[in-house]
Amino acid sequence: MILRLRPIWPVLTLFVSSAMLAAAHFYFQAYLALQPCQLCLKQREWHWGVLAVSALVFVVTRFKPAWLNWGIVLIGLVLLGSAGMGGYHVAVEQHLVVAQCDVGATVNAADLSLDNLAEDLRPPRCDEIVWSLFGISMAGYNALISLALALASFYVALTGRRSQ
Repeated sequence: MILRLRPIWPVLTLFVSSAMLAAAHFYFQAYLALQPCQLCLKQREWHWGVLAVSALVFVVTRFKPAWLNWGIVLIGLVLLGSAGMGGYHVAVEQHLVVAQCDVGATVNAADLSLDNLAEDLRPPRCDEIVWSLFGISMAGYNALISLALALASFYVALTGRRSQ
């Protein structure tokens, strides 16, 4: 089973990170109108990194198939960074760590109109949980999914190494 996943692992990680970004952008931000805090945006940067590295590994391994294990390990490292960022955000949400978020950058000029000039346009705080499911916040799900994919990446790379 794992040997079948190895050649398409970069595509799978690209798909999962794309789905997570799509959920964040289109469902949570556009449909539910939940604006991201600075730590949420930083978590998204890690998934954009996963997309870039996964696409690069996919293209490079078409020409150099022997580099597939190293590429999968590299994808795993980027996913581990995403898990770390998500874990840090969970620690901030749980008030285990104090984070000084840059609050000015999250107010979007497109959100301003004559109708909301009198409203409080306070950007979202990093230590407030705005959505959770089963007691786990979005940052928590990001950390869990990213960690699971990172560990799976390392497993796929190691399994492929032993079979060669």
